[in-house]
Amino acid sequence: MSSQLNETPMLQMKGITKRFPGVLASDNVDFDVRAGEVHTLLGENGAGKSTLMKILYGLYQQDEGEILLNGKVINLTSPANAISHGIGMIHQHFMLVPTLTVAENVSLGLKSTRGVLTDLKTVSKRITEISKSFGLQVYPDEYVWQLSVGERQRVEIIKALYRDASILILDEPTAVLTPSEVDDIFVIFRKLADAGRGLVFISHKLKEVLDLSDRITVLRHGRVTGETTPAQSDRHDLARLMVGRAVKLAPDKPEVATGDALLRIEDLYVAGDRGRHAVQGLTMEVKSGEVLGIAGISGNGQRELAEAIAGLRTPQSGKITINGHDTTFCKPGQVRDVGLSYVPEERMKDGAVGDFDVKENLILLNHNREPFCTNGFLNFSAIRAHSEKLVKEYAVKTPSIDTCTKNLSGGNIQKLIMARELDANPKVLLASQPTRGVDIGAAEYIHERISQQRQNGTASIVISEDLDEVMALSDRIAVMFDGKIMGIVKQEDATRESIGLMMTGEDQEA
Repeated sequence: MSSQLNETPMLQMKGITKRFPGVLASDNVDFDVRAGEVHTLLGENGAGKSTLMKILYGLYQQDEGEILLNGKVINLTSPANAISHGIGMIHQHFMLVPTLTVAENVSLGLKSTRGVLTDLKTVSKRITEISKSFGLQVYPDEYVWQLSVGERQRVEIIKALYRDASILILDEPTAVLTPSEVDDIFVIFRKLADAGRGLVFISHKLKEVLDLSDRITVLRHGRVTGETTPAQSDRHDLARLMVGRAVKLAPDKPEVATGDALLRIEDLYVAGDRGRHAVQGLTMEVKSGEVLGIAGISGNGQRELAEAIAGLRTPQSGKITINGHDTTFCKPGQVRDVGLSYVPEERMKDGAVGDFDVKENLILLNHNREPFCTNGFLNFSAIRAHSEKLVKEYAVKTPSIDTCTKNLSGGNIQKLIMARELDANPKVLLASQPTRGVDIGAAEYIHERISQQRQNGTASIVISEDLDEVMALSDRIAVMFDGKIMGIVKQEDATRESIGLMMTGEDQEA
């Protein structure tokens, strides 16, 4: 903890309550930030973290409670108002204009000494000063579209510091960074705290929370369930505070003898939406009884690879073989018929129909087959019995199987999709970002189900940007960069450092 840490909070949120129709999002929450510390706000989706921070940033106004800055009550009515009080927010999704330079992005919305003209020379000079002070290494004249993801994150931080923010809200700031970029950004965050700023860190990655935090406050169902420090806790303790019970952070992986390769990909080229190759000369195989994890930063061809395997995107060249069948140019239904089950990256766009009820989504892909359909007529009793069985077996929390799917939580929609796909007894399972945006309890369940497929003899691919998830689930780990496989390593030989290097395009031995 910083030597400048002050016992008197620079910011206090007292008794914050916020109601939405039918939901108590914040329930009498107390939260404070001291100068010189990183105070983490931890909780599952829907726990109330975002609501609390939106109140602090002026996007929402509380129904009850008060906010004090340096002991004085303040009313935060807008983000501009929050910024004027020295409160800045580093958003998970960058708020930058790609076609403008760093200096132009930083100066957006600010008054200029030159009237209607922006004084970019003065802005650039100040950016350089901030960069040197905190090791941010950003050049004012570079265009944002030319910058790496990590460099764009630095620009977001400079924007906040340029506006003289003394309190920084860090909303999932590492979501799109490599492990080495995370290490670099944590050094910067610590420098900011050491300089007397107060940082609020929001993350679901327990390892990062323990690495960076000075204090940790845990929310559940809109209430504070505990406050702790990294010295007093480990990942299991934090998970228990978040969920209210013990959580298994890595699934059991009993020894399984692998069999023949059930998925083979040879010299595959796939075009992206902008025409260039998103997948370039990719070759790999997955055997019966193994889980191959594919790690990589978003945008390096993972989505296009998954869509090509599932028959949703036609390859330009190469070959895909599933369970002995050439499926390179097959349609999705044909690919499914030879044994592929697919859990897509975007569950509400590609995995389920929000306006359909639970039972309709559970038979979505085989509604025209026995026993759900006989002579062209739906067999409603068979559909209900099957749906009730899957909902129970996969612990999908829903008022009934007639409930509209879009009314379920993200974790339960994901479990519904997993139930439908695994019920098909796949030869090959392709799961893309299987726990993105999912509560830690639902993630635990989904991980167990994927791991169980090894014993069923399924060849499974898990594509994930969450390195902890890839390392927990996989037998082997492949790393994608710029549409290519940089290397494939056994899980027991993999380290965060070696995987992180490959994620940036550094060659490693397979």
